Amino acid sequence: MKKGLLILGIIAVIIVALGAMIASTYNSLVSLETSVDASWAQVQNQLQRRADLIPNLVATVKGYASHEEQVFTEIANARSRLLAAGTVEEQLEANRSLDSALGRLLAISENYPQLKADASFIRLQDELAGTENRLATERMRYNQAVQQWNAKVKSFPTVIVASMFGKEPRPFFEAQSGANQVPQVQF
Repeated sequence: MKKGLLILGIIAVIIVALGAMIASTYNSLVSLETSVDASWAQVQNQLQRRADLIPNLVATVKGYASHEEQVFTEIANARSRLLAAGTVEEQLEANRSLDSALGRLLAISENYPQLKADASFIRLQDELAGTENRLATERMRYNQAVQQWNAKVKSFPTVIVASMFGKEPRPFFEAQSGANQVPQVQF
């Protein structure tokens, strides 16, 4: 009888310890997942800031370069896709399109000396440059949070708990292909 109670006690201790380990692992996953989500929210915040600045920048450039309608249309379309994107993947793709179109817009501005001297354009360009710097910082922070998350959900024994609760690796924010190339503008 005593031997049976001892075995039941040992089994109960093992079950409690296992439950505590699962709860602790789950709580650490929740903490890391929240960090990833918060980092992505900051990326979205900076994307929104950039999207809010773009109409002013476009309007200023448009006054000088009215025949560059294709670039303005691409920017408007990319901005709309970014604002309408629902998933992280859709937002990443829309952001790539917007990056490309903005690069062409800024390259166009180089061909208009009067525009480069315009105070409104200079202020907007500075704001956009500041936003791009903030966005780069937030992208880096997001990728760091994703790196921690992905390492955690792929490591043993956390991978068991993560799969039990449907926790999967997250995508990194990656530069679009050709991002290292200078945009070409032809007239």
